Amino acid sequence: MANSDGVFIYIGTYPNEEEARDDYDAVKELHAAGALGTYDASVVTKDDQGKVHVNKDETSTRHGAWGGAAAGALVGLLFPPAIIGTAAVGAAVGGVGGHLWKGMSRADVKEFGDLIDDGQAALVIVGEITVSDAVEKAALKARKHIAKELDVSPDDIDKAVREAATEVS
Repeated sequence: MANSDGVFIYIGTYPNEEEARDDYDAVKELHAAGALGTYDASVVTKDDQGKVHVNKDETSTRHGAWGGAAAGALVGLLFPPAIIGTAAVGAAVGGVGGHLWKGMSRADVKEFGDLIDDGQAALVIVGEITVSDAVEKAALKARKHIAKELDVSPDDIDKAVREAATEVS
């Protein structure tokens, strides 16, 4: 079990992007109501050519505390760069991904990647440990899901996101 200052990861799979986006919207509503701490979320899909896409709406990306970098970094760890169909993952994978990788075993990475492969769409959430309670209470409608707590400092993720943002701008 991770410490109370750790990072929480949730991946849920859905038969289509619309259902994943419905749960993504539910998470955003929880954040708007003040029920979530720092988090990042995105909907992940695969196209007919097998490319993975990290889909976010611009408002969420601009106002998200981790600026869209944490979920993208996790996806960047799970899939080889050649099949990721978006540049949004780029800068985040280095620093943020390194911190997330420290908290995961190879078995975790395989389990997360295999789960995303099983569905047509996935919701990926990376946040502070406090996010886990809110996600559990939200009763998200994923067909399958995995939720893990990592012994990784949210402060380290914050720092890595800031560094990635300066590299991009």
